[in-house]
Amino acid sequence: MKLQGTKWRTLVSTVRLGGKQYRVIRPARPIRHAPLYKDLFGAQLTVDKAATIDLATAWWLAARSRHSMVYLPLRATDHTCGDYCGDPRLDLVLLHHSLGFPVSRWKEVRARLANAVPHTVRLPAQPFPELTPADHTPKYRYHDYQDHLRWKVAANTLFLIGSRRAFELEGDQVRELAEDSPARLAEDSTRHTCAQLLIGRLNTIPDRRDPVSKLHIECCMEHW
Repeated sequence: MKLQGTKWRTLVSTVRLGGKQYRVIRPARPIRHAPLYKDLFGAQLTVDKAATIDLATAWWLAARSRHSMVYLPLRATDHTCGDYCGDPRLDLVLLHHSLGFPVSRWKEVRARLANAVPHTVRLPAQPFPELTPADHTPKYRYHDYQDHLRWKVAANTLFLIGSRRAFELEGDQVRELAEDSPARLAEDSTRHTCAQLLIGRLNTIPDRRDPVSKLHIECCMEHW
């Protein structure tokens, strides 16, 4: 299926905390099958067909909503989706780095999301830009390179933080999961279908580079 025109019903909350105001967008309906947990290589997320749409739409929204946090409550999802083996489960928050949000305050913000306004997001004709091979040329070695996704964990939540460009560079894989996985799995239901998103950056000191962490997103056949 194509993401073009997809409608995503959300709840929008505005939280005032410590003299600042934070806008939080979350899905209006529960995401049922998408357990997320931290592992040795970064993080693992297993998604069913509906969750791929939720994730792709949230990813598109996070890239363009530099003044908002996009919150996916995943801890309550069905942990039987795929080969879940994480403890504890995590929620997911996507946000623009210019917010400068201190993740240590997330627990307080999350506790104040009761008052929310319904809103519907609709994806445009081409939600994600077309990328060239040059766009994916590794640039992590440059000191001034900022278009990478940083990640932090706080209050049982994985935060992915970056610029619009950083979300767009990894967003094509998220789009492929939502748009192309149904056809691939229809051809071969045993096929491993996933995306490997880079999160973090390489150390700029020559010959002493730490490996970039990954968010591994795998399609769950049990609920496809």
